[in-house]
Amino acid sequence: MMDEMLLLPLLVAPFMGSFAGVLIMRLPQRRPVLHGRSACDSCNVTLGPHELLPLLSYGMQRGRCRTCQAPIGFFHTAVELGALMVAVAVIGLRGHTPLPPDMTRLWAGCILGWTLLALGWIDLRTLRLPDALTLPLVPGGLLVCELVEPAALVDHALAAVMGYAGFRLVAWAYRSLRGYDGLGQGDAKLLAAAGAWIGSAQLPVLVAGAAIVTLLAAGVTYLIAPSAAGAARTLRIPFGPGLGVVLWVLYLLDSGPWAPS
Repeated sequence: MMDEMLLLPLLVAPFMGSFAGVLIMRLPQRRPVLHGRSACDSCNVTLGPHELLPLLSYGMQRGRCRTCQAPIGFFHTAVELGALMVAVAVIGLRGHTPLPPDMTRLWAGCILGWTLLALGWIDLRTLRLPDALTLPLVPGGLLVCELVEPAALVDHALAAVMGYAGFRLVAWAYRSLRGYDGLGQGDAKLLAAAGAWIGSAQLPVLVAGAAIVTLLAAGVTYLIAPSAAGAARTLRIPFGPGLGVVLWVLYLLDSGPWAPS
């Protein structure tokens, strides 16, 4: 029974990845997410259920549309694989004792990871963090805290306020000094969500870690594409992916087998 409980997130993960792919494509374009059938980008033929099986349909169709034979991008499969890796990582930490509190943390870790996967991907593509994904993370984090560690609820609620207010203050100071925006409102809302999930003590670690991850990613980008270095002063670098990666890691470490009980 316990093995089946641990297997369920792995079975659900590819479908959550498929849904995350829809969010990544449609939310920035303000297209309906729950309505509207998926269709081929080339011939616009509506896809059938057997063509929408996560991780399977791409291989079964050999990467091509069954109607027009146009190549199918690997994007959706990549997101589905990412969602599966999220579940594998969470189970690796939470699967040692699948008791009710741990199962709550397991599913919370998966849902947080899947949401941050979509948010980071959207931010990389559009430099935006949609409210439809960031704002629900705030009550979601507080709900998880209430279920697994109710004594910390006040701290997590205050951390959400501190995260948002602190980032907005930094953004205001940056704009006052430089004359243009350096941090978006979406980053502040994501940091508020982070406070709800990991509490006030971890917020400085999160911000420092996210800055390091973002700077390292920017450095690698410049090495791969030297022409980008010339535009460094005006280049807009998304901060959301770095925040998301470090937030998820901190949450998993805080609720892992070595965390204090």
